[in-house]
Amino acid sequence: MSADASVFLIGPMGAGKSAVGRRLAQMLKRTFYDTDAEIEQRTGVDIPFIFEKEGETGFRRRERQVVMDLSKLQGIVLATGGGVVLDEANRRDLSAAGAVVYLHASVDQQLQRTRRGRGRPLLETEDPRQRLQDLMTIREPLYRAMADVVVNTNGRKVIAVAEEIRRWLEGE
Repeated sequence: MSADASVFLIGPMGAGKSAVGRRLAQMLKRTFYDTDAEIEQRTGVDIPFIFEKEGETGFRRRERQVVMDLSKLQGIVLATGGGVVLDEANRRDLSAAGAVVYLHASVDQQLQRTRRGRGRPLLETEDPRQRLQDLMTIREPLYRAMADVVVNTNGRKVIAVAEEIRRWLEGE
């Protein structure tokens, strides 16, 4: 991988994309971006508000624009939203612009990591476990198909995951 190639983290909510991405960017001395944070910065409102007013379709349209813009930057680390892979153009842009790292987490691990958090409109349901399972059934094949490497995050510390990715990027 060239020194200026970007690193894109994909995977389900609760896999640790934002935390690992921040740490990895520090290790690599790169700029870190998060698609959800970028959407919130551009709109001035949070993700749940966008879902409430525009639905998932409106959110995905905004997400598409952010991915299109950020995938043009070189040498960044980008944590994407869990559903970014649903859009074929996103998959194409990310795959063409850098290294795609799939952070895998089991549904049990996702449930544990997301249970206290707010701001996850897709989990506002009677059965979050079933929703996570349903999302994984749809998205897992897409994550795996576009990943250059799969890194398991179950029960692992952020620093250990970031270090594994760094070593992989540097060919160690």
